[in-house]
This record gives sequence, structure tokens and C-alpha cells, in this order.
Amino acid sequence: MSPSTAAGRATRVGQLESALRSVIRGKEDVVRLALVSIFARGHLLLEGVPGVGKTTLAHALARVIDCGFQRIQFTSDMLPSDILGVSIYSAAEQKFEFKRGPVFANVLLADEINRSTPKTQSALLEAMSEGQVTVDSISHSLPQPFLVVATQNPVEHHGVYPLPESQLDRFLMRVRMGYPEPQSERDILRGQAGAARLDSLEPVLTGEEVLSLQNAVDQVRVDESLVDYALAIVRRTRESDALSLGVSPRGSLMLYHAAQAMAFLNGRNFCTPDDFKQLVIPVFGHRVVVAASYASAHKKSEQAETILGEIAASVRVPI
Repeated sequence: MSPSTAAGRATRVGQLESALRSVIRGKEDVVRLALVSIFARGHLLLEGVPGVGKTTLAHALARVIDCGFQRIQFTSDMLPSDILGVSIYSAAEQKFEFKRGPVFANVLLADEINRSTPKTQSALLEAMSEGQVTVDSISHSLPQPFLVVATQNPVEHHGVYPLPESQLDRFLMRVRMGYPEPQSERDILRGQAGAARLDSLEPVLTGEEVLSLQNAVDQVRVDESLVDYALAIVRRTRESDALSLGVSPRGSLMLYHAAQAMAFLNGRNFCTPDDFKQLVIPVFGHRVVVAASYASAHKKSEQAETILGEIAASVRVPI
């Protein structure tokens, strides 16, 4: 069925979500947010302790989309050229040739991204925000669609470098993957879910179809009252005494696109207040910084999410 029709798009999206849920059991909210990232043209940051399925989800996303996939295992000794590529002198042609790095893929898995130094992490900034990389003053366009799925371990773990704010701001959302529910973990042990199911996944969409669906998401209507609602939340993050860093205009724009994608996944061509409200924490949680005077024994990321929840609840929802 062609994704150009409304019925065709709904069918393909349903197949895509079912395929992912056959691998990632008991994490329906995580799967839904991953799909929001794809259709909103955003990048996804998955956080959690090792072994909870972050890399498995990234592999599953790559398998259900029939397009190029590369994986980079980030380590402390990596260099930017290991990601972007390098110019090598060709004696035969007597000139430098650019050898493309793994970033030239449709889906890039940046595994344990916070185990590399900030210098290496910054190699992805231009790629994630502009869809291109510049090497030796020459810009090279990346294939489209282009999606970075990065995984990171909690900052309390040994040997990790916290991602700088500029890097975090390039991700559409940060999603936490906690421990699975007992039944889901039983399915993993029995080989009925998790990495054991990856080989059985078949592509559901081509890269061209993903681009078509992304264009359809852009057409989802957003009423002016909802724009005012989103901006009111953003403004309060900037004015809050509990936050030393509020949401940037890039964050506002990403919430707008994410809400369009959420409405699209829910089978609507228009947004509702709930599309925005349920995305405030995953889209803004990694973009704000808790003020030192409000710091507590809790992890700053959890504290930031609590503050954002209070801000979202305090803003009047348009009727």
C-alpha cells in the first residue's frame, strides 16, 4: 500500500511500531518516542545502565528501515577523523582523496557516546544540525534521511564524559530505558524478545518512504493557541529561579516538530495540547540546567525533569 495515502501511511506506521515492539517488550512509550524522533527529523539519545536494550533498539530501528546503517563504538582514544573520514594523498592521481567515515549513513548508532572526549563528540555537531560535514574546507552532504541514535551510560559510571550543552541541544529528545518488567524480562530469557529477535526483523519502510512520511508530518496543523501554549512553557523555563539555563529557540522548534509527529502517529492531521504536554520532559529535560541554589542530593537530570513537570502543570492548557 502506498504511503502517499492516509490509509497507506497509517498501515505502514502501524507495521513499523509492531515490528519494534516485537523486539522491545514492555517499553511502548520508548518505542513511540523513537518513532517521533524519526518522523520529526530529530536525533535520539537513549540513556540507561548497560544491558537494558539501548543498542538493541537502535539496531531494530535500522533494520525496519531499508537504508544505510553504521555503528560507532565510542572510546576515549577516538579521534574526529574516525567518525567523519580523512583525506589521503593519492600518488597515482597526485591529489588528496576524501575517504568517507561511518557518519555517511542513514542511521548512525553512536554507542556509548559519552565514553569519548568532548573533542570527538563535537565532530557530530555539524552533521546533526545541518546534515553535512566539512573536512579540509569542503562540505559533504549526508544521505537523507539521516538519524543519529546515541546511547550513553549514566554520568555516575566510571570512564564517561558528560555531554556538553551544545551537543545535548542537537538531540530532539533524551529517553531513559529502565529495567524491563518481569514478564518482558522472561520473554528476553526465552528468546522471544530482545536481541534474539533482531534477525527476524524485516524492513518495513524504505528511505524514500521515510522522507515521504516526514513531509506528511510537516503538514500537520498546529493552532495558534497551541503555539502560545508551547511558548508559555518555554518562557517559564527561562524565568524560573530553579533553572540557570532555560530552553533555547532550537528547543522550542524541536518541541513543535515533535508534537506534529506525535499527532501524526496518533492518526491525526492536527495537534492537541496533550501532544505538546507529554513531550515537554523528553524534549526539554536535557536542555535545561538546575540552578546551584536548588541542587539537592538527587541526580540533576531527575531534578530538572521534576521542575519541568511542575512548569508544564502550571501553564493553562488552551481549550
